[in-house]
Amino acid sequence: MSKVSIRFLGAAGTVTGSRFLLSCGQTKVMVDAGLFQGLKELRLKNWTPLPIDPAELSAVILTHAHLDHCGYIPKLVKDGFRGKIHLSKYTGKLAEVVLRDSARIQTEDAKYAAKKGFSKHNPPQALYEEKDAAQAVEQFAVHPFRERVKVAEETYVTFYPAGHILGAAFLVVEFFGKKLLFTGDMGREHHPLLAPPEDIPQQRYDAVITESTYGDREHVQPSTNFEQAITQTIQRGGSVLIPAFAVDRTEVILVEIRELMEAGRIPRVPVYADSPMALKALRFYREAIDEGSAEIRPEIVAEWRGKDPFNPGTLVELETVEQSKTINNPKSPCIIISASGMATGGRVVHHLRDMLPNQLHTVILVGFQAMGTRGRRLADGEQEVKMHGVFVPVKAQIEQMGSFSVHADADELVDWLKTISEEPGQVLVVHGEAGAADVFSNRIRTQLGWKSHAPEDGEAVEL
Repeated sequence: MSKVSIRFLGAAGTVTGSRFLLSCGQTKVMVDAGLFQGLKELRLKNWTPLPIDPAELSAVILTHAHLDHCGYIPKLVKDGFRGKIHLSKYTGKLAEVVLRDSARIQTEDAKYAAKKGFSKHNPPQALYEEKDAAQAVEQFAVHPFRERVKVAEETYVTFYPAGHILGAAFLVVEFFGKKLLFTGDMGREHHPLLAPPEDIPQQRYDAVITESTYGDREHVQPSTNFEQAITQTIQRGGSVLIPAFAVDRTEVILVEIRELMEAGRIPRVPVYADSPMALKALRFYREAIDEGSAEIRPEIVAEWRGKDPFNPGTLVELETVEQSKTINNPKSPCIIISASGMATGGRVVHHLRDMLPNQLHTVILVGFQAMGTRGRRLADGEQEVKMHGVFVPVKAQIEQMGSFSVHADADELVDWLKTISEEPGQVLVVHGEAGAADVFSNRIRTQLGWKSHAPEDGEAVEL
């Protein structure tokens, strides 16, 4: 019998670029196919050819629609992959938005770089184009939760709600007799909109592949810092800029702002949602609430069905570039929520360029900031950051809020893993910066007594 192996082609020693290749004989299945983000040396890996021909892949299984998990799929398609991409209903809806947007931004950035002459490529190139994203969407195969489906020879997958973002799943994969549990990105018990992650199906697993984004820390409890930062900024005549992931983080922030405004804890000022992708994602969240989706908390469905939990009465949705330009360098207090969440691209970069030099304004970072990203540099207190080929001074107030994370922290992950009925054959710790993955792997060994290992990039593990 051929050997069964899993090869780590991304998210090993780093948070982004999730790509896990299952192989047995001629059958090759990839779980997630994400983009590397952050440090330049990581981003360059997006251009490195895979060690296999994408045309050899039998299938791709997708846990959820964040770019670092799905953003490489159009490149697979561009390079010849023609199999099915298996995913849940709302992952399909959101991934279509994310992939088309990614292709558009890459194409626009390449054109802008050519125009301004600050790219080392000549001519500047996009990793893939909108036609590749459109082709990828054609290959989507949507499956309900909790239904075991065959995706390739001797390969079955069952999706279970993970509570991370709408559509997010953890996976039970049966591959040539081996049973594998992939956590994907694991959500939290107290997401303001989504039901908590489901319990782990009780069976023995040959391997558990777990994320470790916050594997070396616990989330701090929500404090009043968010409302204080907003109130103080508005009182001094400034505006608040929140770089936020378009999918889920924008929704969570809007709910929080609505609740604070309704309670009179922050001033009522215009709230601008400035991301076409975020606005499309918002519509899917509204749709899920209105249809009473089991992914949404029952109390949210009961209270908000047919209403809008995201609008405090001052929400302005900016669809076009022209509309976005109207809030460049705002002259009166407002709150701007704009993608991307780590300030790596998109409209938020233009707002940062205008607002960072002004000490009246505040930038609030509300999510994980990977090494090498503009958001991480701001969080680390750098005095200037590079945008569109020029260095911009940082005079605005910078605040970082960990309480909005929709990733399980180390304690929450351990508590969830502890519900496994029988010790797994091994635990493979991925999707964390090198230190975090190693710390979490050590914790699994010492606290749970399980065999655990944090693979290196490119490593293959026999099952």
